Amino acid sequence: MSKQDAQLFESIYKDHYPMVYQMCLGYMKGDSAQAGDLTQEIFIIIWNKLSSFEGKSTLKTWIYRITVNSCLQYLRKQKRKRSIQFEKIEGVLKNEPTEEVDTKNQSLYAAIGKLNEIDRLLIMMILDGETYDGVAEVIGISVVNVRVKIHRIKQRLKKILENE
Repeated sequence: MSKQDAQLFESIYKDHYPMVYQMCLGYMKGDSAQAGDLTQEIFIIIWNKLSSFEGKSTLKTWIYRITVNSCLQYLRKQKRKRSIQFEKIEGVLKNEPTEEVDTKNQSLYAAIGKLNEIDRLLIMMILDGETYDGVAEVIGISVVNVRVKIHRIKQRLKKILENE
């Protein structure tokens, strides 16, 4: 890659790291170490594919898609391995929160982790500040459908958090 490509990547990394990390944190049920590792893997993918970005969508949408696909692929691999034991998951959720994630956020991420994959994606995008139009573009559904889904997801999260 040229110096210009390296500068572009550095700019992308600085601008989009928080968004990618936040998405990974949601998919990893609040486990900041796993989210950090997965975030780094995603930026390696972005680095390797940067020259193939055609501009058919916004850069942010392209990065969202890479992030979502990487998170889903990671989760599928974990399901196939069946190496995750429920005790380990419970242990992660009961650990003291890190400096990055306070107790309230830890509970929210744990609740988000109980949602299905698409619902997790939707709510994490909204928490990241993405517009309904942007979410609709990434997911490939109508804006009205996004609004309905977000409303239902919020209701489910409220019930999950109230029952804990």
